[in-house]
Amino acid sequence: MDVLLLIRAVAALAVTLGLIGLAAVALRKFGPEALNRIVSKRRERRLQVVETLVLDPARRLVLCRLDGEERLVLLGDGRLLDWTPAGAPSPSLAPIAETQPEPVA
Repeated sequence: MDVLLLIRAVAALAVTLGLIGLAAVALRKFGPEALNRIVSKRRERRLQVVETLVLDPARRLVLCRLDGEERLVLLGDGRLLDWTPAGAPSPSLAPIAETQPEPVA
């Protein structure tokens, strides 16, 4: 009887490991890209991040597409700067908070 329980436990372990292996293979084959395709088919998004470029640890450039228009955004240092293709920065997206250094007494 003890041998039968041991064989049953080993078989259950083999089935469990086999199911985990199948799940890993399916995740590699279909992966996050398949989930993104399913989600994007449900609803078209207005805002897309086209590309990002890290300038240094504190700043990055982000190219965004909003309603078919691309904008270049500089993020970092407590500032948000926007550049439109026309070349004029948007006044609503001027620096968020500018602090002046304290004078030394």
